[in-house]
Amino acid sequence: MQTIDIEGSSIEYAWFSPKAKESDRPRQPPIVFLHHGFGCVADWKGFPQKVSDTTGHPALVYSRLGCGGSSPSPKPHDGNYLHEEARQLLPRLLDALGVDQCHLYGHSDGATIALLFASAFPCRSISAVVEAPHVFAEQVTLDGVAAMTERLEVDPSLRQKLARYHSDPVAAFQGWARPWSLPQFRNWTIVGELDKISLPLLVIQGSADPFGTMEHARLIARYAGRAVSILELPASGHNPHIDAEQLTLDAVAEFLHGVENDAECSARQDL
Repeated sequence: MQTIDIEGSSIEYAWFSPKAKESDRPRQPPIVFLHHGFGCVADWKGFPQKVSDTTGHPALVYSRLGCGGSSPSPKPHDGNYLHEEARQLLPRLLDALGVDQCHLYGHSDGATIALLFASAFPCRSISAVVEAPHVFAEQVTLDGVAAMTERLEVDPSLRQKLARYHSDPVAAFQGWARPWSLPQFRNWTIVGELDKISLPLLVIQGSADPFGTMEHARLIARYAGRAVSILELPASGHNPHIDAEQLTLDAVAEFLHGVENDAECSARQDL
């Protein structure tokens, strides 16, 4: 694990390279992984490495402020925090690490950040995989957050699990739960910003997700400015990359292969 200073705050991050030798294939743009609301680098476990090996792309994984071993968030998260992560903090991190263009892989809140980044920085975003994304404050999501908050208060094992991943586990959890619990967040939506997205999108959604329904995928497909691929996994919950890892890996590899083929065709047509 490495750290980098971003305007006085320390961000932990890690690079994963495909196992094939660099000389075996041209250097590919990285896939930037964006974790769920109280995730971190370690919480992804071996999945980024598997994606890197499967696709041939290096993977960049980082922990947002308040999560993992990164510095605490300088202020409590409010209703704007997802926009701030996408449009202020993520661009600064990519600039500091010398990443110009990238593919995005976001999970849950991280998927929302990926969509917002893609809408704001189309020239920096090549494609995006969004797993269990949130594009509006659905009642099932709010109920899920409330249930998890109650569980944290009564279930010591949850705190113990969070402590394995975060320097301040309670702060990491509250950084996710607090904004979703604000009364004004019931009206939160990014649907009006989806038409600014012009890159290829793959939406992965589990039908048994207790934090969101297929309506998010349908809205993305309806309003995004480009054709959207949707993978619905009937037996999966909120974590398809865990519940259906191989299906997810295969879908991501096929999606990125298609993106690369389309880019090559466009380049040849421009000659």
